[in-house]
Amino acid sequence: MKKLLSSNKIYVSQSKMPKAGRGVFAQVDIEKDEIIERCPVIMVPRHDTSNLRESILVTYFFYFGKNKEQLAIALGFGSIYNHSHEPNTTYKIKHKEKMIDFVALKNIKKNEEITVNYNFGNLKDKRPLWFKVTTPFCI
Repeated sequence: MKKLLSSNKIYVSQSKMPKAGRGVFAQVDIEKDEIIERCPVIMVPRHDTSNLRESILVTYFFYFGKNKEQLAIALGFGSIYNHSHEPNTTYKIKHKEKMIDFVALKNIKKNEEITVNYNFGNLKDKRPLWFKVTTPFCI
């Protein structure tokens, strides 16, 4: 494995989005198509998933695998980016590397919140999320 350096392009602070808790923000101006952060993931073994629907962790997972059959938790700030149906960033899952790359969809100004579409990074997917937002959370 190559060395993986933390990103100096971002920081975490209180989101201005209702009920969102923390969010990820641009520390510097970020250009379209720029990789914002590369996050290693922890794969969740199948035998560990039995009670996940009852856990707050269900709102932090990314789905891996050809048929989205595996669950993973992103390290770094990967699980803190907030959702938007009009995101300024997307994520690309790197199965073999066990990584998630967060990539700017457009230019992002310093101190702007960075958002992704939780619906598998699909920019056209405007369906409601698979969980209800009733208390502050971060993903």
